[in-house]
Amino acid sequence: MIRIAATADIHFNRESLNRFRPYLRGLEERADLLLVAGDLTVSGLPEEAMVVARELSSAAVPVVVVLGNHDYHQNKQRDIESILRDSGITVLEGTNIVIKIGKYSVGIAGMKGFGGGFFGACVTEFGEPELKAFARHTRIQAAILRQSLMALDTDFRFALTHYAPVEGTLLGEAREIYPFLGSYLLAEAIDSCGVQAGFHGHAHAGTEKGQTKGGVPIRNVAQMVIGHAYNIYSFELPVAFAGNRTFRSPERETQNPVTVL
Repeated sequence: MIRIAATADIHFNRESLNRFRPYLRGLEERADLLLVAGDLTVSGLPEEAMVVARELSSAAVPVVVVLGNHDYHQNKQRDIESILRDSGITVLEGTNIVIKIGKYSVGIAGMKGFGGGFFGACVTEFGEPELKAFARHTRIQAAILRQSLMALDTDFRFALTHYAPVEGTLLGEAREIYPFLGSYLLAEAIDSCGVQAGFHGHAHAGTEKGQTKGGVPIRNVAQMVIGHAYNIYSFELPVAFAGNRTFRSPERETQNPVTVL
């Protein structure tokens, strides 16, 4: 069984030291790794990232993160990535990582992602250069995610993004802003790669549970949605399907019994 602690939108500032650390104590007894789906900082400042790094590096499990739109706000995202990596935290942006957990290999492909919308209300590469550039960026992001997932030859594969790949986890948000919350192209990339689950944040007023058209579970783990410091999701690979990289294992969910930070 693979146990994933997942959260997003923790929004740290300079005064957030020790806000998250108490909930990371003993995490290794409950989970095998921690995923954080973006918006680590409030304003995208390196000083905020230093606090994030000190907090998350205290976890006794591997920590894998992607950045979110807040982390890009000051155009200091490369500085933020360096600060986090120097503290032993894995930052993914169109890249992947393989982690050995027991006898299983766990592959995670991650990126911020982008908006664009969903079927019936999506941006297309037509019209003004600015609009075409918006749509093109999403298409390119989805293509990179697909390539990164396909490159993983592991027992388990997970997708980690900030923007949402499905509409189901956006329920509760105003439909008018869906094009700025995610894109169906991310879901198409996930569906093509035999992924066990996808995790994202960004939609603070959204819904925790959704799935792609192909049936892959998608979880919106923004703290405002899950109501906890993190949730823990467990996945099993049945013996009959061991080694079948395209099989999506059943998911079991447990709640971390702490209130949102």
